[in-house]
Amino acid sequence: MRRALGVVAALALLGGVTYALVPDDGPDPRKTVTVTGLIGSEKRAFFESPEVKAELAKQGLEVHADSTGSWTMSEQAKSNSGLDFAFPASTAPAREIQRNWGQQDSPLVPFYSPLVVVAHAPVAQVLKDNKLAAQDADSGVWTFRMDEYVNVLRANRRWQDLTSAEGHGDLAGPIYVTTTDPESSSSGALYVALLSYVLNNHQVVSDDAGVEAARPVLHQATAMQGGQKSSSDEPFRDFQAGVGNPLLFGYESQVASLTAQGQSAGDTVVMYPDTTVYSDHTIIARTENGRKLAALLQDDDALRTLEARFGFRPQARPGAFAELVKGSRQPAFAQDLNAARVKQSPVPSLDNLLKLTAAAKGGPK
Repeated sequence: MRRALGVVAALALLGGVTYALVPDDGPDPRKTVTVTGLIGSEKRAFFESPEVKAELAKQGLEVHADSTGSWTMSEQAKSNSGLDFAFPASTAPAREIQRNWGQQDSPLVPFYSPLVVVAHAPVAQVLKDNKLAAQDADSGVWTFRMDEYVNVLRANRRWQDLTSAEGHGDLAGPIYVTTTDPESSSSGALYVALLSYVLNNHQVVSDDAGVEAARPVLHQATAMQGGQKSSSDEPFRDFQAGVGNPLLFGYESQVASLTAQGQSAGDTVVMYPDTTVYSDHTIIARTENGRKLAALLQDDDALRTLEARFGFRPQARPGAFAELVKGSRQPAFAQDLNAARVKQSPVPSLDNLLKLTAAAKGGPK
């Protein structure tokens, strides 16, 4: 499966959190090469891990990285000539960075993560009772029915309209899925791409007519959220704290990392949209040191194991993720996405995605 996504124009750069990936008792710094770059915020915990720091240090790398939104990364990379690498959450911002850096090489994709809808168990049950979600009896894996969800958006249905929603005080108001801002965050842009595909009768939007047909629902699904966050970390923290909207669109890795590291995910349910999109974490190396980091992330077996432990699916060792989540029933993860009958949505071209994002944000026709 090859996934592609165009870069969505951002209005402002996101602030970064700088940290060094080097253990306190690491090797002789005279033998360590410093590598500087940008990463998407969804990978912050991975790179801050002491185990990851130690493994990179064994290979002679001390990595300094700023965490920023994937869709603003190309502008930040363009203005910073001292970077060795950039590591956004999908392929198209990576391609834009390549163009800005004048590179022709194919970038590496060490790992990926499907986008999912996250809910607490009582909410998932209400969705199931109303045929908005389903659960496989054997595997326990949940799916989220995108066509039914689009019908809910079109009808502007409210939680109070659903069977068995009574008694759930937190289920009130219109039904919608919370996302990040598509102008600054990869997951928000991927949501717009996915929703436009379903709205267009499961065909990629390829012209202005398709954009205009999708505009009302895209704008409704975005406007009802109010202010949107610029990174995926904040909405997920709100979800874990039991505040905010009952449904969240985010990365599978955000929940899987908890299970893989032996932490409790509480009553969290991971629902795979029956048609979804995948986030290819793509690293662009600008220098020889950057290329060394990219190669290690793809080929080093210890790092691949750690990638899976942080919820990602390594491209070169797909079984690593399945091994770590095997047997987990709460939440249940799809070890084989094809077997779970999760379909992959194509993503529009850059030009059409920009138009769709503008439509979602209420921009001019």
